[in-house]
Amino acid sequence: MTIRDATPGDIEALARIWYDAWQDAHAAILPDDLRRFRTFENFHERLQAALPHVRVAMIDVAVAGFCITEGDELYQLFVTAAARGTGIAAALVADAEAIMAAAGVETAWLACAIGNERAARFYEKQGWQRIGNQVSRLPVPDGIFELEVWRYEKRLAG
Repeated sequence: MTIRDATPGDIEALARIWYDAWQDAHAAILPDDLRRFRTFENFHERLQAALPHVRVAMIDVAVAGFCITEGDELYQLFVTAAARGTGIAAALVADAEAIMAAAGVETAWLACAIGNERAARFYEKQGWQRIGNQVSRLPVPDGIFELEVWRYEKRLAG
């Protein structure tokens, strides 16, 4: 496995991973009003915009997952269904933590969809602590969608 910066040539595969994993993990637990915006095209556009902050995990020549950081936030983390339980997600989180720590972030945070128990268990195994709930303001094509989420934090440095 290798982890590297994403390239424009990765966007199609990453959008497919994000779309499929989002449908699997979030579609049943999030409101219909948000779900209608989470199309393959939406993930494709969001990846293009975030490209400088996207890291990709590769197994041989296949894209197996990705992570996006935004400042002190571990913003997105998704892996293929086949990559679950292989250590790829943990490696992506460790990579994101190292990037944020090198940038001077002392405490990182992430938002986890309320009810996504599989992700919550994973983050807790990686040393992240749920500190409560917060409202995330998610940009959608017709404005902002407010969604209550679990907030996790992890001390990285200092």
